[in-house]
Amino acid sequence: MDEQIAMLIAAVDRARSDVVAAVAGLDSGQEAFTPAAEEWSPPQILEHLCLAEQAGVNCIWRAAQAARGGQSWTGDIPHGGQDIDRVIEETWAISGRGSISVRTTESAPPAAVPTLGGPLSYWVASLQACQLVLNRLGDALDGLDLAKVIYPHVVSGPLDAWQRLGFLRWHLDHHRQQLEDIKADPGFPNPSSAPTQG
Repeated sequence: MDEQIAMLIAAVDRARSDVVAAVAGLDSGQEAFTPAAEEWSPPQILEHLCLAEQAGVNCIWRAAQAARGGQSWTGDIPHGGQDIDRVIEETWAISGRGSISVRTTESAPPAAVPTLGGPLSYWVASLQACQLVLNRLGDALDGLDLAKVIYPHVVSGPLDAWQRLGFLRWHLDHHRQQLEDIKADPGFPNPSSAPTQG
């Protein structure tokens, strides 16, 4: 695998591990907490991360397969050569800045809205399993000019594979900020204490 691709994938892996660490040790009351009715709980955030990554990796893989078949993007490339953080600044509705990432008012596309539910432990395992697929994507991209592997993002428009891989890292960091904000909320439950034995 190309060294630069491997570095981008490793950055996603680190961001993924940071998300997993952010939810480690939460009890059932903390898992269920949302700061407001319209906001997501920790398991819903991880479900969203899984759904969004699966869709994003699928898009990159499809674009890579098309590029190998001699098909290339023929539309405009408004953010060509830009770092993903700059693209986010230019295309997302930024509402503030946190210690890890920006805050945004953008809504998730319907396909990435958490609806299945389930325990946090399931979504942690599912998010970790996404790394296996991402590693295989690295092999699928090997030898291609990533600047020519382009697929539109629902908010930012056409992004190349460099930017798409960068976005996976950014997106994990962004939602880790959301998890840290939840844990810092004044209403976030204290940990359950184990029953004492007399």
